[in-house]
Amino acid sequence: MSDNSSGHNKDVPHHQQVESYGGGHIEARHGRVNLWLALVYLIMFIWAIYYGFTYWGGLGPGLDY
Repeated sequence: MSDNSSGHNKDVPHHQQVESYGGGHIEARHGRVNLWLALVYLIMFIWAIYYGFTYWGGLGPGLDY
């Protein structure tokens, strides 16, 4: 961690700056989502849409006309 705990050190690039929260117990920095993780999110979203349309079960109990 840098000497500046707020993460606004001008010598360090923006994507490498670290911000501290909760008295230093939580640290966060700007980053990117890995391609494999983005693909997992996309596949899970597509599967959820498919599952919802395929296995939703109609309109609900007593609403099937």
